[in-house]
Amino acid sequence: MAPIAAGRQQFDEIPTVVGIFSAFGLVFSVSLFAWICCQRKSSKSNKTPPYKFVHVLKGVDIYPENLNSKKKFGADDKSEAKNKSAMPKNSLHLDLEKRDLNGNFPKTTPKIQSSPDLENMSPKHFAERKKDSVSPDSLKSINSLSSEEKQDKLGTLFFSLEYNFEKKAFVVNIKEARGLPAMDEQSMTSDPYIKMTILPEKKHKVKTRVLRKTLDPAFDETFTFYGIPYSQIQDLTLHFMILSFDRFSRDDVIGEVLIPLTGIELSEGRLLMDREIIKRNVRKSSGRGELLISLCYQSTTNTLTVVVLKARHLPKSDVSGLSDPYVKVNLYHAKKRISKKKTHVKKCTPNAVFNELFVFDIPCEGLDDISIEFLVLDSDRGSRNEVIGRLTLGSSAEGTGGEHWKEICEYPRRQIAKWHMLCDG
Repeated sequence: MAPIAAGRQQFDEIPTVVGIFSAFGLVFSVSLFAWICCQRKSSKSNKTPPYKFVHVLKGVDIYPENLNSKKKFGADDKSEAKNKSAMPKNSLHLDLEKRDLNGNFPKTTPKIQSSPDLENMSPKHFAERKKDSVSPDSLKSINSLSSEEKQDKLGTLFFSLEYNFEKKAFVVNIKEARGLPAMDEQSMTSDPYIKMTILPEKKHKVKTRVLRKTLDPAFDETFTFYGIPYSQIQDLTLHFMILSFDRFSRDDVIGEVLIPLTGIELSEGRLLMDREIIKRNVRKSSGRGELLISLCYQSTTNTLTVVVLKARHLPKSDVSGLSDPYVKVNLYHAKKRISKKKTHVKKCTPNAVFNELFVFDIPCEGLDDISIEFLVLDSDRGSRNEVIGRLTLGSSAEGTGGEHWKEICEYPRRQIAKWHMLCDG
């Protein structure tokens, strides 16, 4: 009996020991997790945000929250101190309770604050820039237009340009647009927003927020682009695209404004400008370019091998210089799409080399009810991609498309390549 009682005592002590070790392990794991979280948080706070530009909405920076722990706008510290003393404490405070249902702030009468450079500007300089500024006479002339002329007018865009030599930054402020046409026939309003691109490189693409149900949107959004030398400003062109948001289909294009910066002097300070919005310059269908396609039909495995080889003589985009083409391949069976593929995007070239192979499984015997559609598109990160050209190959296709299809049906297991002219998309 004595050995059995001693064994029971040892078994009774085991859960206690296990509980003690478990408690120590839990405390250690929790402390280790807390230490790792603190290290990650401290490392993130020390990193500089990798943004190429700063977006300011109605005087408040949207992103990044801090840039080298300094203010992004303004002159030297002395001028900032003067402006702080003259400015009320809550000048940049936004009362969130005063927003409307769409999240926009109520429109107030704008107070124009002239920069020190504009205050010191002589009457001679003001006379030279009078043609680009907003004057009461120009507003009266706009209001006195006849109803027929108003239908042709697409509105006016107001914006300002500035270059910050201290930070080597190009500043564009999109103020407002007036007299936009109604794109929604039911409500007779629009939901406008603006996309801006710096040409010819198309590296900087930004857009404003959407303002609901208005024909006179007041954006007041500032975009600051760092790393652009002042010597290169004259070679750039600003492209503003005014659109109306559509929730259920493609956004409607209201018009565009193209501003070549050649001859515009920004060394004297901020420059206020206004331009009439014109219709979008749609590309003409004189030439869509050519596409080199190789096809091979395997009758034994009932597969179709498609190789997108090259494209040449692709047209330039409307005002954005060279296109960024890629090819989308759609396989149809009895006019119903059953498969789709696409190539990689080739940057800024009218003569793209793809060399990409796709294999499609054919759901039926023969190629009588099969057709292939090739869409050459221009990649655009800021909006929906535009179709450059289209090509259809099949038994009912005309021209080189029908001939190419007939050859691969007559000579299976043979790779046949041909150039094809692209038609309008």
